[in-house]
Amino acid sequence: MADVVLAIDLGTTATKVIAVDRDAGVVASAEHGYPMRTTPSGEATHDPEEVWGAAVRALREVASAGHTVRALSLTGAMHTLVGLGPDFNPVTPSLSWADNRAVAEVARLRGTLDGIALHRATGTPIHTMSPLVKLAWFAGRGFTAARWCGLKDFVTHRLTGVLATEHSSASATGLLDLATLSWHPEALAFAGVTAAELPDLHAPTDALPLTFEVPGLPLGTPVVLGGGDGPMANLGVGAVVPGVAAVSLGTSGALRVVRDRPAVDQDGRVFCYAIGGGLWVLGGAVSNGGVVARWAADTFGRDLPALLDEASRVPPGAAGITALPYLLGERAPWWDPDASSALIGVRREHGPAEITRALVEGVAQQLALVLDAVRSVAEVDAVRATGGAFRGEIWATVLAGTLGLPLEIAEDSEGSGVGAALLAWHALGDLSDLTEAARLIKPTKRVAVGPEVVEHYARTRPLVARLYRALHELR
Repeated sequence: MADVVLAIDLGTTATKVIAVDRDAGVVASAEHGYPMRTTPSGEATHDPEEVWGAAVRALREVASAGHTVRALSLTGAMHTLVGLGPDFNPVTPSLSWADNRAVAEVARLRGTLDGIALHRATGTPIHTMSPLVKLAWFAGRGFTAARWCGLKDFVTHRLTGVLATEHSSASATGLLDLATLSWHPEALAFAGVTAAELPDLHAPTDALPLTFEVPGLPLGTPVVLGGGDGPMANLGVGAVVPGVAAVSLGTSGALRVVRDRPAVDQDGRVFCYAIGGGLWVLGGAVSNGGVVARWAADTFGRDLPALLDEASRVPPGAAGITALPYLLGERAPWWDPDASSALIGVRREHGPAEITRALVEGVAQQLALVLDAVRSVAEVDAVRATGGAFRGEIWATVLAGTLGLPLEIAEDSEGSGVGAALLAWHALGDLSDLTEAARLIKPTKRVAVGPEVVEHYARTRPLVARLYRALHELR
């Protein structure tokens, strides 16, 4: 049996545990799901105990496979927030990135000199996703907790007995000073918390000994703290050298490129989060990815793969329809939780295929706008992509057209989980440098389109920005 690292990936709808060998090969996996609870008021939460239970079940299944486990490593969805009591048990649900209730707190800060300064200092845009404004929302309602942490930090505490976070996840809270890698005093003041109420800060490669009993895992096994799912996804697809961006596309999406120092653009359109080992990712997440196609299939009562196949046969331009696909508001580059969707140019002759094509193109154009923002700070000349959406042809071809670059697709990559495992192999000394991921991870497919398609999308992209601004003014 191989020596492996077990990576625990705490996702939005499920936790997956994978066993990864030194060459980034996945040799075993298990997954257990849970619901995200949403309400019309903007709540989007998980039960931390349900997530912990799913993690334990998946961990036990993979640990029983008989491999020699050298370490555990963690990753998970960013921007989560859990309040804990004095006994370290949850006193709140886990608020996800999609929790949209802190709109008043965002309005107080976004666009002000203080808000701009905090974005530049912490790397996290002023948006309802941010724990910075979530904490201010709790404080404004007089709610206090003994400690506050992310969902991954809560699971780490259950595994090790230590409440700790790392610079990768912490850099997505809006509370970490990227220059000093310590909690930012002005951010803490706005959030209404003290540093003592937050987890201890560590490097992503730091490890704590396992104290939770799992059959097949010796107590004391190193638990590498790992990092957020976005930065770990760059590692997991090998996009860890300058000029190579990573695109992930599932329910939502993101585009990120690696730098050797932190920075954000002057217009506040992108984020900056730590990977570890002196590397940072700069980019933007979009709230709407594959969810728009699922919405279309549900709305039209159609089978999703069949509908996407029909949409792929509609020529670029969707027969004159332009979509603003903001079903879940929007993050980069607008950072507007109140943004709503629109279909412009719909006529009687249009049907489900044309509308679905327009929605896919709208998401891809949004990622291209993120790329434009990223390019104001860093060069991008190649793209590696991963995510369930790329199992269908239309997403890859449309995105290659809007980005104007071929997509190198890592179809079988486990993305963030593999990235967390590679970080652990680096912590163990078996991977000399994190940039080695570029050598280990090999894309399985390359998708390119003709220059006329690239030109079409480049010509029509400014219309998307104009339409967003026009509709924003009408709200």
